Amino acid sequence: MLYLGLSILVLLNLLWLALVLFGLPGNWLMVLTTALFAWWTWDQHVFSGWTLMAVAVLAALGELIEFLGGLVGARRAGASWRASLAGIFGALAGALVGTVAFPVPLVGTVVGACLGVALAVWWVETSRGAHPDLSWQRAVRAGMGEFIGILSKFAVGVVIWLTIAVAAFWPC
Repeated sequence: MLYLGLSILVLLNLLWLALVLFGLPGNWLMVLTTALFAWWTWDQHVFSGWTLMAVAVLAALGELIEFLGGLVGARRAGASWRASLAGIFGALAGALVGTVAFPVPLVGTVVGACLGVALAVWWVETSRGAHPDLSWQRAVRAGMGEFIGILSKFAVGVVIWLTIAVAAFWPC
């Protein structure tokens, strides 16, 4: 019965992993689901406290990487701090608008977040008086940074999923 539960956990975590690409907290759902399963089966010692702490730290790292993706892209292109911070809010707004306006799974959310960052950075840089071509270059770099941040968070999610899957079936 334990192996059936572990198999369901691993498959459910695979679903949570897919949610990361939609801008949802899939990494945290994997951590939460695994922690609840570990608590439920604590007497069988399936997951160690170290494993649970490791996946929680990885989830936090993934959030930080995604959060800073557009900001770092904009800053490396020479955008102001104001434009870089506006890009964070642009990513959130763009992801929401992209999901609703272009409801193709995955594409709308990711493209919306990247365009949201780019438009926010472009708008702030242009309103500051920067040359339009320079503002555009900074906006594109911010959008690329956001895209890299999303993919990096997903990669961290894959590591979380693999860690849980291996720990689930690895004999203690």
